[in-house]
Amino acid sequence: MTQAAGERGFARREAGAAFTAVRTALAARGRRAVPLTLAAVCLTALVQVVQNRPWGYGPVQELGAVRAVDPFWQVLLRTPLSLFVPALDLPVWGALGQILLVFGIAEICLGRWRTLVIAYVATLAGTVYARIGVALGPGAFLGLPASDAELVDTGPSAAVVGLALYVCWRYHAWRTAVLMIAALLCEVVLKDNLAGREHLAATVAVLAACAALSAVQRGDRSGSSSGLPPIQS
Repeated sequence: MTQAAGERGFARREAGAAFTAVRTALAARGRRAVPLTLAAVCLTALVQVVQNRPWGYGPVQELGAVRAVDPFWQVLLRTPLSLFVPALDLPVWGALGQILLVFGIAEICLGRWRTLVIAYVATLAGTVYARIGVALGPGAFLGLPASDAELVDTGPSAAVVGLALYVCWRYHAWRTAVLMIAALLCEVVLKDNLAGREHLAATVAVLAACAALSAVQRGDRSGSSSGLPPIQS
């Protein structure tokens, strides 16, 4: 087998089912297949324009900027919008591209509401870790310096990581998932910062959710094979 054939086989095994689902949905429905994704892209672009105006920066920060130092109730209220507030020190095209690609695949493969829930859980996991890490302090395992409490924590990256891993689990793309996790670990090793650690926190949260769902599914199959009624989700 040639190297090119092996690469094609790997791509087919890892992404074939998801690619087929996406291609079929887009061919049948076009833009109507990804209304959530298109709305998210437009919202992110709008927020970027507004926060770069003298009159818009303050309101965006009040509604969507999350910091570990903020009261937790405030964090919970701001977290949904924080997904769509691009980081000021990074190109907005990166955030828009991540949302268009990963949110679009997830919306088709997982459904709209599941995509929203996973994106929120992954983002909130990173935010909660930041609070815990700052409370632990730099001397503790997984601790963070006190200065990280003041960092503005926005953007879709944690949600993108969580959604990508969940899609890998849904379609049994185990090697892709392992490569993703390895890349995230390398990110932290090479550039240890709050964003990288939050990506790992999102990874742990989504993997835990996948493990729990796998256990429930095994229980359903076991119950069905033993004649017991399956667990209703």
